[in-house]
Amino acid sequence: MSRSTTTAPDKEQVKAYLLDLQDRICQALAAEDGAATFVEDSWQRAEGGGGRSRVLTNGAVIEKGGVNFSHVHGTQMPASATAHRPELAGRAFEAMGVSLVIHPNNPYVPTSHANVRFFIAEKEGAEPVWWFGGGYDLTPYYGNEEDCQHWHQTAFDACQPFGEDVYPRYKQWCDEYFFLKHRGEARGVGGLFFDDVNEAGFEQSFAFMRAVGDSYVPAYQPIVARRKNLPWSERERQFQLYRRGRYVEFNLVYDRGTLFGLQTGGRTESILMSLPPLVRWEYDWQPEAGSPEAALYDQFLPPRNWLIQQ
Repeated sequence: MSRSTTTAPDKEQVKAYLLDLQDRICQALAAEDGAATFVEDSWQRAEGGGGRSRVLTNGAVIEKGGVNFSHVHGTQMPASATAHRPELAGRAFEAMGVSLVIHPNNPYVPTSHANVRFFIAEKEGAEPVWWFGGGYDLTPYYGNEEDCQHWHQTAFDACQPFGEDVYPRYKQWCDEYFFLKHRGEARGVGGLFFDDVNEAGFEQSFAFMRAVGDSYVPAYQPIVARRKNLPWSERERQFQLYRRGRYVEFNLVYDRGTLFGLQTGGRTESILMSLPPLVRWEYDWQPEAGSPEAALYDQFLPPRNWLIQQ
């Protein structure tokens, strides 16, 4: 895929959108929680750039949630970015984005992750190379058909104005990306994952990134509202903590954003804010056949078509 176009990107326009998106997501999630607010922590990166991290902890609904904005730049592309783009080695780079992970208290409320980002690599005498990336995915502990359908239908509706093939392509990419190879299982029920988006030009590519970013709250908030007051016991809590271990494993072993942040000397506290506050591992644990826990593995984690309308 070509990573350059003739339309010059407007970096300030992208940055303004991302800052506003962070504001809107934090406001919506804090309102849904109803008891806690996001605490902001602004930071500077020695090599260039910085960001503002916002974290909500010990809320009525959200046990730990982080919504990060970062805008970093440097003189050398990190290894995580040039591994599959060797032609970009030696270029200066600029990256900005919003990334978030929400870990709820109630095991019947899924964890959710989202990010949208813009990347540009520049070199004197050469055309800049830029692209958009991002997506979102849902990680339930106890599967619910209505929730999964709503999540994917919202993603489908966001993609539809940009082409019939967009949702199925990025849904499949999400299923393949958020997969723990060493476990042979998906992290959750997927959603969207896209990268290297620029072929339609800056305006259209930016519009698509905004469509994804703007659809996160409509995708997640109704699920939280439906499930946050369901009763739960220690059994559900222990399974939630066990499954959170899969989240940790993915983020530390496979996640591109984590690797990029660490390799570029980003702020470690902000990079690792995605990790849950409590987690547990059990040696060779297996769910009881026919149990709600087994249903997650049998009915929800294998990739499937969740759309309400075909």
